[in-house]
Amino acid sequence: MPIQITIAPPAARKRPYGSAHQHGLSLIEVLIGLVVGLLVIAAATSALMVSRGISGTVSDVSSLQQQAAYAFRVMGQQLRQAGSLYLNPNPTNKSDPTDPQIEVAFETKADATGGNSFDPSQDTLSNSGGGITIGYRRYKDPVFTSTALQSIARNCVGGPADSNNDQRMESTFRLNGSELQCSGNGTTSQPIVQNVAQFQVRYMLQDTTTPGDTKIQYVTAIPSGQWGRVQGVEVCMVLYGSEVINMPAGSSYTDCTGNNTDMTALTGDRAKRLHMAFRSVYQLRSQGLL
Repeated sequence: MPIQITIAPPAARKRPYGSAHQHGLSLIEVLIGLVVGLLVIAAATSALMVSRGISGTVSDVSSLQQQAAYAFRVMGQQLRQAGSLYLNPNPTNKSDPTDPQIEVAFETKADATGGNSFDPSQDTLSNSGGGITIGYRRYKDPVFTSTALQSIARNCVGGPADSNNDQRMESTFRLNGSELQCSGNGTTSQPIVQNVAQFQVRYMLQDTTTPGDTKIQYVTAIPSGQWGRVQGVEVCMVLYGSEVINMPAGSSYTDCTGNNTDMTALTGDRAKRLHMAFRSVYQLRSQGLL
């Protein structure tokens, strides 16, 4: 009689108890995995902080450049008009103002008629508490939108109104704390840019002491009666950022006076902040009309 051997299916077999058939991680393996994971997180965090620092610095530089460009544009609009006079197309009040041979003339002065007056030898440029006051002739022209004459020119704060009787357009730029402010024609000062560490104005005087050897001399104040020698104005500003930066020791910048300033030694709102100096020179196009 044949012998029958029955083999149980695999699912019915019982695995013997033994370490060779255990599944899972040992405590040492878990600890090694935790250490590797923490190292990866630390490296990622460090890279993120470095990336954020670089991004903050780039953002600060871009912001400072935009603020400086705006301030120079506002000041440049006024400085390029400094000393401008009114070209009267009919100074003799002829009956036919369309006559092609009629005389024209610059009006060098404008007397006050219920407002301020304008004398180019005194009101064109002046020092004002460490800042600068710019003046030029204000006059009214015919415009197609109105039957009445209107003044198109405006000062740094967008005034004065057409009903104003001032004969001088006036803009005063002055540093107040850390704000560069502007006012004009009796208006309240308004901030132009913030985070200003230094604001300096220098005047370019023509030096003709030696005939045939004309030079430009830089001065911080216009000598009395020497307005006719002023050929241009140099404006310098130092702006600082809003991001705190961990800068290396010895990090410095050159200010408007040519001195090196250690940024790591600054305190208060300027501590650990990026500082940049900006400089622009404006030629006075109206010079020589007097």
